[in-house]
Amino acid sequence: MSLWLGIPPRSWGVKQVALPLLPCASDPETGGEEFAMKLTCRVIAIATAAGLVAGSAALRAQNALPAGTILPASLDHALNSQRVHPGQEIRAEIMQDIPGTTVRRHNRLVGHVIGVSGGANGAARLEIRFDAVEAHGRRIPVSVNLRALASFLEVEEAQVPEEGASRGITAEVATTRQIGGDQVYRGGGPVAEGITTVGRPVAYGVLGLPRTNPEGGCRGALGADSEQAWWLFSTNACGVYGYSNIRIEHAGRAEPVGDIVLSALSGKLELQSGTGMLFRVD
Repeated sequence: MSLWLGIPPRSWGVKQVALPLLPCASDPETGGEEFAMKLTCRVIAIATAAGLVAGSAALRAQNALPAGTILPASLDHALNSQRVHPGQEIRAEIMQDIPGTTVRRHNRLVGHVIGVSGGANGAARLEIRFDAVEAHGRRIPVSVNLRALASFLEVEEAQVPEEGASRGITAEVATTRQIGGDQVYRGGGPVAEGITTVGRPVAYGVLGLPRTNPEGGCRGALGADSEQAWWLFSTNACGVYGYSNIRIEHAGRAEPVGDIVLSALSGKLELQSGTGMLFRVD
């Protein structure tokens, strides 16, 4: 006799499991021994299932992104208020490995358009939401708010060495200025605002603690916040850079949490492909 264990997926939170266990011999002459064997098999089955459930919970915990995690991203395709429609998928590329998580550079942040209004005869308004990160073949549910937005031109300028075309200056040792003003001294130097060190350069970006921006209303570190990935943004970057006609009407921090509303001061609203976006997990 072999025992099988089925676990309902909704009540346990994992896929149904059918486990072939150790054969439990059925011998009419064994009497109480047969009962003991069956009981042993059932105990093994329950212990194995409990291990699977615990493993699944551990995997979910590993994949979950802690509140306060910064996600720097680049918009995959342009968004034009005169062409998008509710329900349309939007995607952005993660531009730096996210410390303390399984999210890596080139993974995707995925969302959709919630609504769009105005345009030709009035100021356009675009409502969007990003609700998942695609990483390693899995979708990690997230709720994020928008901390900063930067035009493609701002993104390009943040990668130009301040030394210009000086002979012998390579990207590995160049000095650059982040979106928001932080100075990056590669080749062994820090990331600094004036004479204050605020982070350190790493491959494809910088690491540092979030800093408050009272003028823009952005928060700093949350409790025991660890270093975050900033890509080309300053650690206190907040608001809109390079888009004079766009403002962040609702960042998604307050209700409705996760809903991001952008509005144009006049006419249509358009985000270029390659627009830099700095998100924070709610």
